[in-house]
Amino acid sequence: MKKTHYILIFTLFFLLAAGVGSAIGEIVAIHGNDINMRSGAGKKYKVIWKLGDGFPLKVLKRSGNWLRVQDFEGTIGWVHKRVTNKSPHMIVKVHKKTKKRINVRSGPGTNKRIVAKAYYGVVFQTLKQKNGWVKVKHGNNVTGWVKRSLLWGF
Repeated sequence: MKKTHYILIFTLFFLLAAGVGSAIGEIVAIHGNDINMRSGAGKKYKVIWKLGDGFPLKVLKRSGNWLRVQDFEGTIGWVHKRVTNKSPHMIVKVHKKTKKRINVRSGPGTNKRIVAKAYYGVVFQTLKQKNGWVKVKHGNNVTGWVKRSLLWGF
């Protein structure tokens, strides 16, 4: 085989791998409430979880219009791609099975005023990230900053 054939084959392989790889590890968010996560790629499969608006999920695989996804606790299932979007959201990943809450602060720093508190599993819209902190929004009335290490998502 000529050198140009090897270069062409390598280039095609690289482009295909890049296209497939971009979906893997991608984070999406649920768009809507009471959305079904299923055990397989189709409506005939059992509902294993109901998801709410903004819930972040990591894409593991694509199959037609279905996404195989994983949540912040490691649960794996399938959702239809039309009930997801790229709107960045994060979820509180610390203090599971406790009554402890994380602080939502007025600015990016532990010396900033606490404006709200949040339990494990609370979903926030992601507004901005800065120096290990995330500016978040919850509902219509809570906006503040949370340490990035306390959250999962994008």
